[in-house]
Amino acid sequence: MASAVVGRASWVRTGVGTDRWFAGLVGVVAVLALWSAAGVFEWFHGTIPTPWAVVQTIVDTGWSYYVENFSATIGLALRGFFWGNLLAILLAFLVILIPPIEGLATQLAIISYCTPIIAVAPIIQVAFAQVQTMIIFLAAISVFFTTMIGTLSGLRSPNRASLDLIRVYGGGRMSQLRRVRVEAALPNTLAAIKIAAPAAVLGAVLGEFLAMPDKGAGPAMIVAQQRGDIPQVWAIALLCGAVAGIGYAIVAVVARFATRWATGREVLG
Repeated sequence: MASAVVGRASWVRTGVGTDRWFAGLVGVVAVLALWSAAGVFEWFHGTIPTPWAVVQTIVDTGWSYYVENFSATIGLALRGFFWGNLLAILLAFLVILIPPIEGLATQLAIISYCTPIIAVAPIIQVAFAQVQTMIIFLAAISVFFTTMIGTLSGLRSPNRASLDLIRVYGGGRMSQLRRVRVEAALPNTLAAIKIAAPAAVLGAVLGEFLAMPDKGAGPAMIVAQQRGDIPQVWAIALLCGAVAGIGYAIVAVVARFATRWATGREVLG
């Protein structure tokens, strides 16, 4: 009986996964069809290149051009992703260890989220006087709010009985954090970081638009706009989306294995 139930559950999961992939494939095909129709029949006032025109532009330009520009953007986005997530997680830890600072920390996170990047960029550019530092800062600020709130929510997720048990044995907030809260927060933190990965890419590209470094996806797109190469603009924009999607997928894979590990430890414990 148990084996039959397990088999049926496995079949249901497989069926759900297959349906999800099929729905995604249908969605991609539909988008490509609408995009092609909009380009061929000129549904909009502006010029919309067809998917084939964009692919042809990428082939004609050569991968070396995109690798050279996107490697600079990805490097800056990764550095901003690292520092933004690190500071967000550390601040969430401090809120748990020092509860009175929660109001200040939450307000700081909200301000970082609500303030437009375009308004922050000139201040940061004047303060640091370095193009790369400004771009890294904008990528970091783009991920700070999501990771800080997600981590804080996860750190507060353990049940009261586990925290009381640590307290009974003489443990304080640090012991609760180390022994219970960190593992409990892992799923929420990784889910937040998963969302933060594309945001870091977006922040880096916006920073490049404003700072105009020598190389990068942002400057390449501006140059393409200035010379009226619309297919090139679309190609760079789509590649930016692909890079953001790859970042999301990488963190999602890591999150899946890490969450299974944490769950396994919890069950064994």
